Amino acid sequence: MGPIVQRIINITILPVLFLGIWQAVAVNLANPVILPAVSDVFVILAAPNQELLSLGSMAQNIAVSLWRVLAGFVLAALLAVPLGILMGYSRSVFDLLNHFFGLLRPIPPLAWVPLVLAWFGVASLANVLGVESGEAYLYLRNIKVSMVFIIFIGAFFPIITSTIYGVQSVRKILLDTALVLGAGRRDVFVKILLPAAAPAIVSGMRIGLGVAWMCLVAAEMLPGSIAGVGYLITHAYTIARTDIVIAGMISIGAIGAALDASFRAIADRKFAWQRLAR
Repeated sequence: MGPIVQRIINITILPVLFLGIWQAVAVNLANPVILPAVSDVFVILAAPNQELLSLGSMAQNIAVSLWRVLAGFVLAALLAVPLGILMGYSRSVFDLLNHFFGLLRPIPPLAWVPLVLAWFGVASLANVLGVESGEAYLYLRNIKVSMVFIIFIGAFFPIITSTIYGVQSVRKILLDTALVLGAGRRDVFVKILLPAAAPAIVSGMRIGLGVAWMCLVAAEMLPGSIAGVGYLITHAYTIARTDIVIAGMISIGAIGAALDASFRAIADRKFAWQRLAR
């Protein structure tokens, strides 16, 4: 048996076993509200453009959810990466901010919901940016500020924590040697510090994106949500459409895995030198 065949078997054996157990239990229960058959769920997944519960198709709701997650994640990365680099590089900035962030870090994103609703209500990015018509309005009106904030909080702390760790983990002898050999501080920062810390920063962004995606369902349960996979799951639950609930859960898992794989591929391609240095 070749290594490729063995790898395929290793990857598929557990999913196939899981689907078999699922189908057997569903047939034995004969109650689609408790557990629908595998075929019922995959009929929904096989037709992503099919209208579901008059709430749009699965594909349309996934697109709305992706916009929300990416909006919160990008904002988190734009703030957390530079701030993490600064905190990792400067001891005084680290001492100033670390204890404050240490108090906020353990707070679950869901605990922010009452405050977020009080601060932002149901305002959307369309309201914030002053967009009142056009194709852009159709997308921006579905991205509520409160949802973006919850996703932002979920992604921010993993990114900044990994960034600080990455910068502080750079061996001091590398920096000192470059300075002794005549390199300027800017060159040391750009050509040594940032490349050496980059694997940890990308790893933090990968974790942050995963957490942001997990915060999605909670964010889409907030008032004002009219679309998204989380909203579709919540509405399907209220009318006992468990097949749609499970299809939505599988969609969230598959897209989250795909996003994680994309970050992992970037890390494997760009930071292969890190494995060779071990």
